[in-house]
Amino acid sequence: MASSLPVVIAACSPDSTTTAKSPQNTPPAPAATTPPAPAATTPRADGFVLAGTVAELDKEGKIQNKKLPVLVVRNPADSKTLYAVDPTCTHKGCPVEWEADEKLFDCPCHDSDFAPDGKVVKGPAAAPLKTYQVKIEGDSVLVKAG
Repeated sequence: MASSLPVVIAACSPDSTTTAKSPQNTPPAPAATTPPAPAATTPRADGFVLAGTVAELDKEGKIQNKKLPVLVVRNPADSKTLYAVDPTCTHKGCPVEWEADEKLFDCPCHDSDFAPDGKVVKGPAAAPLKTYQVKIEGDSVLVKAG
């Protein structure tokens, strides 16, 4: 017990840090870290960028990648076809949301609606959403950057 007293005093002193050394004077082992995933915004040679996974698309009903920015959904009329749009309303720049039940993109700011292919269904927006090429390779959903 007397041998652990210096450790207790050191741990309670105002100069101590949160990573006190063990009684054998060895620092604690560093926490295991996971290497960072490849940047989603780095285009491949063909110009496509990873937007997300098919599993994510199927689970969430959409992929919203804010780093690109892009919003990917399945075509409600043909689930093998995907649409990718810039989720910024062309009216005043508000973010649009995918409304799966209504099968359209909705702008909550001024109530503009856009079809899955980005075309205006209801104003005040007059211009369509910007669209991107999109495809599936394996389990990856890729969007043509730029």
